[in-house]
Amino acid sequence: MSYYIIACLKKRHQIMSSEMLPAFSETCNVERQQDLSEDGEENQKPGLSERFQPISKRQMKKLMKQKQWEEQRELRKQKRKEKRKRKQLERQCQPESNSDGSDRKRIRRDVVHSPLRLVIDCSFDSLMVLKDIKKLHKQIQRCYAENRRALHPVQFYLTSHGGQLKKNMDENDKGWVNWKDIHIKPEHYSEFIQKEDLIYLTSDSPNILKELDESKAYVIGGLVDHNHHKGLTYKQASDHGIDHAQLPLGNFVKMNSRKVLAVNHVFEIILEYLETRDWQEAFFTILPQRKGAVPTDQAYESCSCDKKFARVEGGLNSDSSEEENRHELDSPHEEEKQDKESSTESTVNSVPY
Repeated sequence: MSYYIIACLKKRHQIMSSEMLPAFSETCNVERQQDLSEDGEENQKPGLSERFQPISKRQMKKLMKQKQWEEQRELRKQKRKEKRKRKQLERQCQPESNSDGSDRKRIRRDVVHSPLRLVIDCSFDSLMVLKDIKKLHKQIQRCYAENRRALHPVQFYLTSHGGQLKKNMDENDKGWVNWKDIHIKPEHYSEFIQKEDLIYLTSDSPNILKELDESKAYVIGGLVDHNHHKGLTYKQASDHGIDHAQLPLGNFVKMNSRKVLAVNHVFEIILEYLETRDWQEAFFTILPQRKGAVPTDQAYESCSCDKKFARVEGGLNSDSSEEENRHELDSPHEEEKQDKESSTESTVNSVPY
């Protein structure tokens, strides 16, 4: 009987274990999946070190600027509206100024074109790096703009146009193809201008230009080289047998730096001279302040004052040096006198009566 009961209990236990095992495995699998999902979420969440990374001063400044930009958006919008209104009022008032003769179109009617030809020689393209090519391009733009505004515009030629310069103009200034009152040619200037009419402007020339002959063609070297190719334009003019000259800068102006000017400065000085017929006024109107230009008479006076001051200082220094030398010379004599007196005293004491 007891054996039968034990067998029944074993069988019942096997049945219960077989029924509970799948459920238990399912619960274990569910718990394991939950643990894995929780671990994945924790891995996906940024850690404390990532969440609280320190911000650099540069990033802080950028954030502040961005915040200010957003805050001032309405203010900028308001300023743009005010600017448009102001321009509109100026346009409405413009017809009234036409009666006074201040209209720009009326000024353009008074323009007298000069027959003088001014050529920028761009044949030095291979000697410049891209940075200098861009500077030359800006200088040419300035020349074009100033010639368009001038009361006596010249016949503007841009020769040997090609290479890096043309590529840079095509990329950054596509409107150059629509420029007016300018002759842009890929040929060298010597191919369409007679040699007898050419005068190359170079600061290395011994010839000084006194007057502008408006029947001539004046050539400016289109070279930005930072003095790496000194005397190149003068050598080229001499080799081609072309007349050369320099602007009379030294006759009117004293400068701290060399007498080498930018392309647009030479161009603008000539335009100013054609209007005023005064070299000194043209130089001081165009030359930038960084050149430290002063009139030659003032420079002479300052030099003479400096020389006088140097002479006075030199005289004072020489007097003081002479006094020092005298003191130096006197001291040995005094020492010799003292030595002689001591020696005489010793001799007198040693001599018997």
